[in-house]
Amino acid sequence: MDPEPNNNTASGSGNPKDESALKAPSKDPKKKDDKKDEDLSEEDLALKQQLELYVERAQDADQGLQKVALESMRQEIRTSTSSMTSVPKPLKFLRPHYGTLKSYYETMPDSDLKKLLADILSVLALTMSAEGDRESLKYRLLGSEGDIGSWGHEYVRNLAGEIAQEYSKRVNEESTVDDLIELVEQIVAFHMKHNAEPEAVDLLMEVEFLDLLVKHVDKANYKRTCLYLTSSARYLPGPDDMSVLDIAYTIYKQFEEYPSALQIALYLDNMQHVKQVFTSCPDLLRKKQFCYILARQGLSFELDEEMCADDEDREALQEIINNTKLSEGYLTLARDIEVMEPKSPEDIYKAHLLDGRTSAGASVDSARQNLSATFVNAFVNAGFGQDKLMTVASEASGGGSSNWLFKNKDHGKASAAASLGMIDLWDVDTGLAQLDKYFHSNDNHVIAGALLGVGIVNCGIKNDCDPALALLADYLDKEDSSIRIGAITGLGFAYAGTQNEQIRDKLTPILGDPKAPLDVIAFTAIALGLVYVGSCNEEVAQAIIFALMDRSESDLGEPLTRLLPLGLGLLYLGKQDSVEATAEVSKTFNEKIRKYCDMTLLSCAYAGTGNVLKVQHFLGQCAQHFEKGETFQGPAVLGIAMVAMAEELGLDMAIRSLEHLLQYGEQNIRKAVPLALGLLCISNPKVHVMDTLSRLSHDADTEVAMSAVISLGLIGAGTNNARIAGMLRNLSSYYYKEASLLFCVRIAQGFVHMGKGLLTLAPYHSERFLLSPTALAGLVVLLHACLDMKTIILGKYHYVLYFVVLAMQPRMLLTVDENLKPLSVPVRVGQAVDVVGQAGRPKTITGFQTHSTPVLLAAGDRAELATEKYIPLSPILEGFVILKENPDYREEA
Repeated sequence: MDPEPNNNTASGSGNPKDESALKAPSKDPKKKDDKKDEDLSEEDLALKQQLELYVERAQDADQGLQKVALESMRQEIRTSTSSMTSVPKPLKFLRPHYGTLKSYYETMPDSDLKKLLADILSVLALTMSAEGDRESLKYRLLGSEGDIGSWGHEYVRNLAGEIAQEYSKRVNEESTVDDLIELVEQIVAFHMKHNAEPEAVDLLMEVEFLDLLVKHVDKANYKRTCLYLTSSARYLPGPDDMSVLDIAYTIYKQFEEYPSALQIALYLDNMQHVKQVFTSCPDLLRKKQFCYILARQGLSFELDEEMCADDEDREALQEIINNTKLSEGYLTLARDIEVMEPKSPEDIYKAHLLDGRTSAGASVDSARQNLSATFVNAFVNAGFGQDKLMTVASEASGGGSSNWLFKNKDHGKASAAASLGMIDLWDVDTGLAQLDKYFHSNDNHVIAGALLGVGIVNCGIKNDCDPALALLADYLDKEDSSIRIGAITGLGFAYAGTQNEQIRDKLTPILGDPKAPLDVIAFTAIALGLVYVGSCNEEVAQAIIFALMDRSESDLGEPLTRLLPLGLGLLYLGKQDSVEATAEVSKTFNEKIRKYCDMTLLSCAYAGTGNVLKVQHFLGQCAQHFEKGETFQGPAVLGIAMVAMAEELGLDMAIRSLEHLLQYGEQNIRKAVPLALGLLCISNPKVHVMDTLSRLSHDADTEVAMSAVISLGLIGAGTNNARIAGMLRNLSSYYYKEASLLFCVRIAQGFVHMGKGLLTLAPYHSERFLLSPTALAGLVVLLHACLDMKTIILGKYHYVLYFVVLAMQPRMLLTVDENLKPLSVPVRVGQAVDVVGQAGRPKTITGFQTHSTPVLLAAGDRAELATEKYIPLSPILEGFVILKENPDYREEA
């Protein structure tokens, strides 16, 4: 069979070849063409000749012939364009005739045929037109109004690209774009029908007409579209990012995907949207799930009758928002994982695993050692309500806990008393009952600690009868400054993010009090910053600004004064441009603090935004070299981390930039770099960051080493990471003679084993989409305090370490039934996979294991239900998730 077709081909292509050879033997190009002709198969050659004939006929005087030729040509192109692996044959063969057809087109009179030819030229321009000519679009607009999809995907894609260029050109020239928008509508409809949602969204972003999207989404593609919108918002400059998220919110609401709409409303920090979600959703169970989401964000939110008409239901919902069930859920998790047994600091230090050196140094500075044990004990047993130092003896012999309390000196007693608040974290009633006895003490430090403990117990829990305010208010005006600081900071913890006016009225007068000592004023500014975090409240801002202006020259050099600009910055946390007016005012401050204030305000205002320009600005500030160390570069380094922590890509780039700062920076920059790394990878121990910090923890400069040690604790916070635990054990034997460094090592060990490994300090939640402002505020205060370890953490203000309580959250998934009782179901937990813009239904997790809830989620983990018996009411399985029974589920026989 084979030889025959070959003969045919030879004879078929023989004629033209001979003719051309006779006609023009001297023309080289012709020979090349013949060579090509020889390579073509019989069908291709026939097609080529056919198309050449059409091209001739299209220029015929007879309109009938023209029409037939053009329609046949269109038919050929259309049928071949459907597959796009290589350039379709008709386009390939028509390339040489593109110029001919173009010039003939110009001579044609206006008619339907001219439009038909324009359509064909538009498609030919796909492969022929020169870069930047946009001929495909030009002829498309001149052509007929028909369906563009029939010419194939590649053509539509090319058109979309040309439209974007043409649009920006026309906008610059201020000419009309209506015809383009009509075409855009067609293209978007085509893309949305053919699962190319990202391309539709990109085109609409280019022509700034995203509103068109809403009418093109349907049940099948709205989730993919919104996923793409929310992911791309991170990389858009403001205010575009907000408008993109607004569209996503509208689409989610339109399809009644309320939990996702609520998350976008929280991201936008738009309380109107949050209310709308509550009012438009009729289902009480789903409202309960919304309340869990609000509680996790740490939002103080009052429901009104419009959002929930029934009084009893409203109370039940408000209780969830107030987080009253958090302690119960956390202990359920602890019982399930069987870690209820209290741990002592020795269980954490594991000194027996080290050489004999450490025991020799044990007698050195025992008050400092006891203080570190107090903190370790508080962090490790946080929220469990029982431990081996503070609570255990009091049950047996009544009053035993005071024994440990008095093993601490002076201000150490304050931290020891406050640690009881940490142990009873989130369990307000028990905590207040246990702290009560300290209020009758004669020792001011003990009272101060008890006041702080009250704040810690109430952290993140709201209560209708405001026990914290009732207890702490009376102590605000006491003579003793440590008692005042305890009460002030306690209020800051208990009411963080609530914007409670009573607190403002009580605390702002302290800022203006000329007799108040500097430390009281500094902590008042921080407490107000926490209560009004991200609120841009002008009155509080003014009070702090005046307090800063009233400081004397000598005060401005004090490390504690630097907490004032930080309190001011917290008011604008994540609020971007709103900070500008205050930043202008800060330029009038004394030059000692001016630059410091400027950096702190900017870093807070752009925290969590991922704004590249701001990161560059901070890097620029860090690149300057000064004779004497400048304090403002510390907040600039932290600023890089605060801004870049928004998304993974920026985060990796920031880690690389910080490596450069380590090599070229002065000492004041180098001591801040580990803290910045700690914030970027908080509760997420990345190996390369761990190695960098491990290297820095042996640095010749003690301040750098201390920062690195604390940061090792922060990146491993609540993970029980064995590698970090090992590093810290080795460091404890390495630094056994250096009391201050050993103290830092102990604190870091406490962080790593925080909550026996059930807690996280990461301020991001809901699959790294939402940032809890109070959590970030607590971390930022701690890191700023760590910029001057010697005076603050190693001085008498070590209770600043308790600021991490604002960021502490159980890293759990707890599924509950419709009555909010824990319900154990199988779930798959694995590494989250980014599936934005992928075709089909890709798997969202990889390398998963199946567990029964409640389960722990590590950084970057995602969970999905492994059963179809229940339907989760939240698309993101984190924290508390309500499950309702699936009515369509049938038990398999």
